[in-house]
Amino acid sequence: MERNLTIGILFGLVALLTLAEMFFSYYHDRKYYNKRDTWTNLYLMSAAFVVNLATKTLTFFVLDFFYRFRLFEIENVFWYWLVLVLAQDFLYWALHTLGHYSRFFWAIHVTHHSSEHFNLTTGFRSTVFEPLYRMLFYVPLALMGFNAIDIMFCYLATQIYGNLVHTQTVKKLHPVIEYIFVTPSHHRVHHASNVRYLDRNMGMILILWDRIFNTFQEETDDDKVKYGLTKPLENPGPADIIFHEFIALWHDIKKAPTLADKIRYVINPPGWSHDGSTQTAKVLQRELKAQESAQNQTTIQHISDASVRKKDTLVEDMA
Repeated sequence: MERNLTIGILFGLVALLTLAEMFFSYYHDRKYYNKRDTWTNLYLMSAAFVVNLATKTLTFFVLDFFYRFRLFEIENVFWYWLVLVLAQDFLYWALHTLGHYSRFFWAIHVTHHSSEHFNLTTGFRSTVFEPLYRMLFYVPLALMGFNAIDIMFCYLATQIYGNLVHTQTVKKLHPVIEYIFVTPSHHRVHHASNVRYLDRNMGMILILWDRIFNTFQEETDDDKVKYGLTKPLENPGPADIIFHEFIALWHDIKKAPTLADKIRYVINPPGWSHDGSTQTAKVLQRELKAQESAQNQTTIQHISDASVRKKDTLVEDMA
């Protein structure tokens, strides 16, 4: 009962902050919100809620089943909850990363990235079918001696934090906070369609996992964030917004010439193609890095040439 009350209060806080951000946006003409986009976010939240509700019992029984085979237990309450939060946060990072590096799971996750706006309601633009397999990623927590109720409560609590970083209102925070925790700045990068920012900053609470596993990217003033998908939706209708990437994946599978290529379309990252007609984010980022390196070398060479010419002119003037 106390936990339900806590979750209710936290969600109520998110709702109040969302209304406050809406007022701030409209009052200052920031255009953070769009009516149709906001209604779409609420629709996707409702769809995900239904799926979550339908799978809640299954999630409990799966986690409770593996809890019976737990390898150890942490008796100290402080360490119990600290380890649970840290371990759950890492496993979420792994779950989230899979959603970006496998085309099939990207087809499920893509709805969360389909908005060209970024505000607190974007956090409600849920990955609708993720609850069908999410519990499998948290099985290790049950084996570590954390019971099902605590795991599910921890996920909901950390999810609320994840909702709060979907904002443009808060700029960069203190460097220490930016180094350790996921901040609005980090998550703006995550929702960007800029090549530099693709598939970066996967964490929910801690950005340390991204720093450790080289999926971190800082928000820079030189590359202003552009939200949404690299290829915007032609028809963001209620069904298309959920199933469009499954349809695109199916078309790619059908045109693949071999069985191996058909399988690669499913398991390889988005952008992979058997004929090289499209590229993954990593390939595009390598090309961007090479292009910028070449431009920097050209700039340095121009500065060097200008310096030599200036020196020669001074010598001639002195002569």
